[in-house]
Amino acid sequence: MDLHFRNAVAADIPAIVALVESAYRGEVSRAGWTTEADFLDGQRIDAEGVAADIGKPGSVIVLAEQDGQLLACCHLENTGEACYFGMFSVAPQLQGGGIGKQLMQEAERVALAWQCAAMEMTVIDIRDELIAFYQRRGYIRTGIKKPFPYGDARFGLPLRADLRFEILRKDLHGETP
Repeated sequence: MDLHFRNAVAADIPAIVALVESAYRGEVSRAGWTTEADFLDGQRIDAEGVAADIGKPGSVIVLAEQDGQLLACCHLENTGEACYFGMFSVAPQLQGGGIGKQLMQEAERVALAWQCAAMEMTVIDIRDELIAFYQRRGYIRTGIKKPFPYGDARFGLPLRADLRFEILRKDLHGETP
């Protein structure tokens, strides 16, 4: 699939929120394999948070489009030695078709242009299939865990009491971290 990549602007915020919500929350997310609907309810992101990511120095939301239609997005933030990769979303009906792989390659190209040596992300550690997807793309489990923000509805309404994040990392120069 021939994709066009660009950085998001404020006018893209409603489409970004709709895409991310559709990929992770509610019944529509069940059309794809990235759904979190079995263990999180409520919102995944909000317009305010997306606007903050767009406006923050060293932070971009990369959009993947075809014929002007938003198909996928991710958030990148230059944290110094590493680049944080998050908000990775592909339209549920298009998941598994290679769009995500292309967007990840673009994200890594941006991180290298920023002179970041590694890419890092946080993944809910019970997401075995999702973690395996990232491992096939060179990410490793660091064993570093972070607590899930229980009680902060901006991150969703947990349906389980055992949620936590694990940091995954990929050395962008091909060396083991």
